[in-house]
Amino acid sequence: MPGPRSTRRALLDAARGEFAAHGLAGARVDRIAAAAGVNKQRIYGHFGNKDGLFAAVVDDALDDLLAIVTLPDGEQGETGALLREYVGQVSRYHRDHPEFLRLLQWEALENACPADPASARAARYREKVEQFGRRLGMPRDQAASVLFGVIGLAAWPQVLPQLAALIVGAENGREFVEERTLDWALGVAERAGPQA
Repeated sequence: MPGPRSTRRALLDAARGEFAAHGLAGARVDRIAAAAGVNKQRIYGHFGNKDGLFAAVVDDALDDLLAIVTLPDGEQGETGALLREYVGQVSRYHRDHPEFLRLLQWEALENACPADPASARAARYREKVEQFGRRLGMPRDQAASVLFGVIGLAAWPQVLPQLAALIVGAENGREFVEERTLDWALGVAERAGPQA
């Protein structure tokens, strides 16, 4: 019989796919429970309700991203090169893990997890901004803007791949579009940095 930790893990994994595909409103707890191989009452026991499960899935997906995507090593003053590498990491992560961006899109569309400055998730982002600022030698407000901007540069082609294809040239194939948009994003990131 699986323990509480493995049941929770199975539910988070099953729910990530269900929520990424259907959003909060369209996801079904019976499908999540069946995919996890547990009784749907376990969802309520572990997460309270479907909203709580969705919030936990987004937090869990963010933890995965933060474990893989890190600010690269380098010397302070190498801002452009560091941002270029970071954008590359973020872009590759989103290409290889499209469910995270889908969860964020559903969250925005359904206002599923309104921004709560007291949440653990907000604290993780504050820490990321602080790390960014220290690493790049920027004040916090500037680091926050740069971080948000470089994440956008890296993620936008995955958020709207059809728009990227239409603008950049779908006739050249998906790989060409991904390579072209990433090259542009990397160039912009390399020019970003401390400003007077």
